[in-house]
Amino acid sequence: MKSHNIDIRVYYEDTDAGGVVFYGSYMKYCERGRTELLRAINVNNSEIFKTDGVFFVVRKLTADYFLPALLDDMLTLTTSVERIGGASMDMKQILTRDGEKIFEMDVVMVCIDTDKRPKKWPDVIRNGLS
Repeated sequence: MKSHNIDIRVYYEDTDAGGVVFYGSYMKYCERGRTELLRAINVNNSEIFKTDGVFFVVRKLTADYFLPALLDDMLTLTTSVERIGGASMDMKQILTRDGEKIFEMDVVMVCIDTDKRPKKWPDVIRNGLS
């Protein structure tokens, strides 16, 4: 299955008053990682909505915070596809600093149509991520 890396710089806007990354910022980082994984297979979220009438939602996530990320840190986020089902996809996202794991998230994504009903993953996504 496919995986993709992006680098993330921690900015002041990502942190709390103590210079530690706010827990919600990790969700933002992971959203970027999933978006860039799709871009790596030439899938654009707004275009796939126009062409196939589908979009992707988080059904479930589990996050583990091992070490704090800090202001000005340079992080690497690896987003990996672990399983592609009919309308769901299991992904793992690992954030590291200098090769050390500081955060990990398991996420279940679901492909839905404009009526908010599950829909089979488009072939361009299934083939690109397999």
